[in-house]
Amino acid sequence: MSQVRMYCTDSCPFCAKAERLLERKGVTPEKIRIDTDPERFEEMVALAGRDTVPQVFVGERHLGGFDDLVDLDLDGELDLLLKGA
Repeated sequence: MSQVRMYCTDSCPFCAKAERLLERKGVTPEKIRIDTDPERFEEMVALAGRDTVPQVFVGERHLGGFDDLVDLDLDGELDLLLKGA
């Protein structure tokens, strides 16, 4: 099973929404806090090519941010991606 990771901050409302969406799908993501570990911010930008949170990964696959997760969910793809997780 692949790991689900989410780069996030404690004060980000979209991070909280992404976490709730994933938990409704039965997945508890590993939260990587870029607000408490600035080196992880650079890691996130290098991996995702984005500098906003949340950024969600299933294994090595970048799913994107909250809006991307919602789009994947509406298309029925999120469940398929998470089943492989």
